[in-house]
Amino acid sequence: MTTLTAIHSRSFVRSAAALFVAFAAIANLASAQNAKPGSAVAPTADAPAASPVFVSMTTSKGVIYLELNTAKAPISVKNFVDYTKEGFYNGTIFHRVIKTFMIQGGGFTADMKQKATKAPISNEWQNGLPNSRGAISMARTNEPNSATCQFFINTVDNKMLDQPRGGAAYAVFGKVIKGMDVVDAIAAVPTGQSNGMGDVPKAVVTIEKMEVLAGPPAMDAPAAPVAPATPAPATPAAPTGTKTP
Repeated sequence: MTTLTAIHSRSFVRSAAALFVAFAAIANLASAQNAKPGSAVAPTADAPAASPVFVSMTTSKGVIYLELNTAKAPISVKNFVDYTKEGFYNGTIFHRVIKTFMIQGGGFTADMKQKATKAPISNEWQNGLPNSRGAISMARTNEPNSATCQFFINTVDNKMLDQPRGGAAYAVFGKVIKGMDVVDAIAAVPTGQSNGMGDVPKAVVTIEKMEVLAGPPAMDAPAAPVAPATPAPATPAAPTGTKTP
């Protein structure tokens, strides 16, 4: 026997279902009115990733090819590319070399004179790029945001440089994609003291030319030495300071 309560319950369910269908029809009608006839709603596309920048670094020990990560280190890459395009690095040297650590350069001339630079840049150390073998990073003083022109290339995995000290770690902005044998050759040169600085190559290792490439280098691009190293001057001018990793 059907009770009055059961009848009312079934009526309520039917009414609720009808109301839901009506609301759905209204929503579909609104969507159809907003859409253009014959067109489908385009899916949302992700923004294209920033393209990497490729640089050739011709040294007195050979050519090093770099891939710079514009997506993760836009400030550092722009800074490095600006210096490169201006010819700033041409004629500078690797002034600090530690075989089991890194090779550092880009700020001194062959007579150990430090070049004038632009204003320092922000430290992008939190971009997720590690200081692994072959990574190129910005050199700086103990002040986190003091990097200008000097850079270093890691010759080994330097995980300690990824750990913040004094408020920040060291910002990686690219990597060597060809020419690590050249990096290793530079790292192996004898070093000594020069005007109060340690780990200075006894024979000058020069960055002869830095150039931004139109695209990635060919796999058979030359990386052989292009010129012999020249002896360091006997009495170089005293540096005004340096930036160290």
